[in-house]
Amino acid sequence: MRPRRGAWGGRVRRIGAVLSVLGLSSAVGVAGPVAGYHLVRRVDLPTVTGWDYLSLDPVRRDLYVSNNSGIVVVDVDTLRIRGTVPSPPTWPGVGLVHGVAFADDLGRGFVSREQPPSIVTFDLSSLAVLRSTPTDVGTDAIVYDPATRRVFTANGKHRGVHDVTAIDAVTGRALGDVALPGVPEFAVADGRGHLYVNIASASELGRIDTRTLRLTAVWKIAPCRDPSALAMDPVRRRLFAACGNRVMVMVSANDGRVLGSVPTGAGTDAAVFDPGTGDVFASNGAGTLTVARTTRRGRLVLVQQVPTEPGARTMALDAKTHRIFLVTARFAAPPAKPTPANPHGYPTAIPGTARLLIYGR
Repeated sequence: MRPRRGAWGGRVRRIGAVLSVLGLSSAVGVAGPVAGYHLVRRVDLPTVTGWDYLSLDPVRRDLYVSNNSGIVVVDVDTLRIRGTVPSPPTWPGVGLVHGVAFADDLGRGFVSREQPPSIVTFDLSSLAVLRSTPTDVGTDAIVYDPATRRVFTANGKHRGVHDVTAIDAVTGRALGDVALPGVPEFAVADGRGHLYVNIASASELGRIDTRTLRLTAVWKIAPCRDPSALAMDPVRRRLFAACGNRVMVMVSANDGRVLGSVPTGAGTDAAVFDPGTGDVFASNGAGTLTVARTTRRGRLVLVQQVPTEPGARTMALDAKTHRIFLVTARFAAPPAKPTPANPHGYPTAIPGTARLLIYGR
C-alpha cells in the first residue's frame, strides 16, 4: 500500500536526500517560450502547523490551507487570514485534515477528514460548520462535481480500502462507494459527468461516471509511475498526471492515450492547469515548480523549472491573477520511530515558521 504523503512529498524522504535533489534540480530548463515565473511575495502563516492540500475559491477569493487543527482561510487579495474552519479549531491531531472542495452554486464548502473518515460541510460566507457525513476509511482528496451536485472523496490510506465515496452535496447523504483496482490519490471532475482519479499503486487512471457511480475505464499511463497529482484542461479534454518517477504525462480524457510527457522534480504532490495562459504546473517537496505548456501541434513542452523551497509540495492557482500559491516551513528532523503524535514518522514543521509563497509572471 502506498504510504501517505509526508511534508516533503509523496513519500517520506531523508532531509539530506531532499536537499541533494534540490541542488540537482533547481536549474531553469526551457523548451519553447519562457514563462518567467518567479517569487512575488512571502507571507507568514504562524498558526499553520502542518498542511496537505491548498484550495482556492475563485468566487469568494479565499485560499484554504489545510491545517492539523482545521482549515485556515486567507483572503488572496489582502493576504490576511479571514478565519478558520471550524472556528475555533476543534480538530486536533496529525494529518487528519486533507482538502477542501467548493460548491459555489450552493454556497457550501466541504472538508475531507481522514480521522474520523468523513466530510464536513460548511457555509462559504460565514465559515460555519453545517454537518458531517461519514465516508470510507482513509479519506484523502476531495472533489465537487457540478454536473451532479455530488462530492467525491478518494479513500485508500488504511486497511486495504481502495474506493471513492459519493455524497449528495445538497442533502449531505452518502450515496455509495465506487471500488477501484488500487490505491487512489487525487481526482478531477470534467463538469460533464465524469470523475478521473489517479490509481497510484497501479500507475493507472480511472474514469467514473458520476451519475451512475460506475467505474467505466481504467488506463495504463506509462511512462508515469505512481501518479500522485492530477489536473485537467476541460476544453481540450486533456489530463495531466504528475508522477512519482519525476515525470508529468499528458493523457487524452476521451480514450486514455498518453500524448506526451515532461520531466518534473522529486516528490511531486500537486498539479494545476491555468485556462487563461494554457500553462500546467507541478509542485514538489524537493523545491521546484515545473511549468509546461501544450503547443499548437498538441505537444507537451517544458517551459520552466522554477526554484521554490523544500517542502512546498502542494499548491493552488488563482486563475484571475495567474499566480501560484505554495506553503512551506522550516522542519525538524523526523522521529527515529513513529510516535502516537506522529504515527507516520513525518518531518514536522517547526511551530511559527510556516509561510505562504506566491509566484507570478
